[in-house]
Amino acid sequence: MEEVGIVKSIDGVTAKVLVERKSACDKCKEGVCHVSDGGALIEAVNVAKAREGQKVKVVFKTYTYLKGTILIYGLPALALIIGAVLGKEFLPGIFSGVDPDLLSAVGGFGLFILTFIAARLFSLRMEKKTEYKPVVEEIIE
Repeated sequence: MEEVGIVKSIDGVTAKVLVERKSACDKCKEGVCHVSDGGALIEAVNVAKAREGQKVKVVFKTYTYLKGTILIYGLPALALIIGAVLGKEFLPGIFSGVDPDLLSAVGGFGLFILTFIAARLFSLRMEKKTEYKPVVEEIIE
């Protein structure tokens, strides 16, 4: 993924770049952008040594994007299914007299919520590492 934007500020090795807001920004869960009406402010590693006011190309690493998508969407969805199956198979032995379908739902949603919280905490920790941030790859004149 590539975006073109204007460098708004520089802070050490990172630059804050204002890019045009896309419709996908509303659904994005990456957490690296700060969306407003004027566009999205992206914090990116300033490899190109851009200065304030310059037009730049920002590149999102495909591997990082896919890894984040799987972490935020894939694992909780898988946990929902696994929790439902485990809830239907094992919880009726512990909670006799309770509807197995209800226990399946409780197991599924319980494991889903736990996995979602764990994924979110992990992604917050990864956000701080520069190897997972977008990169200002080139200055466009």
